[in-house]
Amino acid sequence: MARESTSVVVVGAGPAGLTVGNLLRRCGISCVVLERQPPARVMGRQRAGVVEYRAVRMFEEWGLADRLIGDAPSDEILEIRVDGNSRLLGQDEGNASRRMILCPQQVFVRRSIEVFLAEGGDLRFEVADVALDGLDTGRPAVTYRDGAGVRHEIDCEFIAGCDGDHGISRASVPAGVLSVYAYDHGIAWLSVLADAPPPQHPLLAVSPYGFAGHFARGPQTSRFYLQCGLTDQVPDWPDERVWQQVRARLGAADLPTGPITDREVFRLRSVVYDPMAYGRLLLLGDAAHIIAPLGGKGMNLALHDAEVFVRAIRGVVRDGDHTALQSYSRDCLRRVWNYQEFSRWLTETLHDAGDDSQVGPFRRQLARARLDRLSNSPSAAQAFADLLAGLA
Repeated sequence: MARESTSVVVVGAGPAGLTVGNLLRRCGISCVVLERQPPARVMGRQRAGVVEYRAVRMFEEWGLADRLIGDAPSDEILEIRVDGNSRLLGQDEGNASRRMILCPQQVFVRRSIEVFLAEGGDLRFEVADVALDGLDTGRPAVTYRDGAGVRHEIDCEFIAGCDGDHGISRASVPAGVLSVYAYDHGIAWLSVLADAPPPQHPLLAVSPYGFAGHFARGPQTSRFYLQCGLTDQVPDWPDERVWQQVRARLGAADLPTGPITDREVFRLRSVVYDPMAYGRLLLLGDAAHIIAPLGGKGMNLALHDAEVFVRAIRGVVRDGDHTALQSYSRDCLRRVWNYQEFSRWLTETLHDAGDDSQVGPFRRQLARARLDRLSNSPSAAQAFADLLAGLA
């Protein structure tokens, strides 16, 4: 077995893990990033596409904004379309600087990898049989097998568990340590990736046909989301039905179509694990929390966790100060629950305001009153904008 030592082992090379790696290098703290997938798979995974203003400002402070997201398109406007009638939020000059960066996750990940490797970072792909040991000791260890079958053991001070909802990191925490807060929204979506022109602005639509979303994923690529039945499967949604429902729900009979390259049906769910740490293992991103997609907060929570983690580790390694480390979970969970509430509020509002067959006309009218308030109340619109920007 090959044995080595570093300050931090990062398990997982998604947005959280790569951000941890890049920020640690700026602190002069050694780390090794482990990823079980090959590079092409990691850089090609289609996921979220919005970097909130708070995260942009964070990367600016660390000197990384230009290299990670600098030339990605931005937008300060969100369109909400009700029965085909458009309402544009965020047009006022006070919000103009709080732009959403429309950077697909695969682009962000690719750039993060390029920066990390260009600066001498240690990133190891296609690792197998990862195991975490000694988490409740002062020097935990991570073992794995590389592509050639050689076993490795890395002795470290801390482990960043960034390997998602089904990774080894959270599974390594002993039973009974974590409290689990889970919620099934009772809603399913069909996600469609198509070679079709993107919208002018990020678009959320409600109508009697149900919820729909339309987002840019490139100059000539769109991601559509359609509310669907809880028991629906992909074969239930052939191309003809997809485009008929997209046009009906968006109120755009002449919407251009294109080849559909990917589609998936999934249920909306939210999960929070508390605490987000056990011994020398700290959980980040999807390993610690899953959030429903509305509001675009999943990747942004991962980026926030990463910065809180790095600042905590820097305090220990540089100054021997454990204060931020001890408050890591509490500091992260404060934002996690705030974003969970916002995402749930937006999910309930946009789905209740459309098809009332499940919620009834009373709740439908309540939801539409909330949407009206966003258009007619400056204070409500400002609060909404602050939450979208990550400033609330």
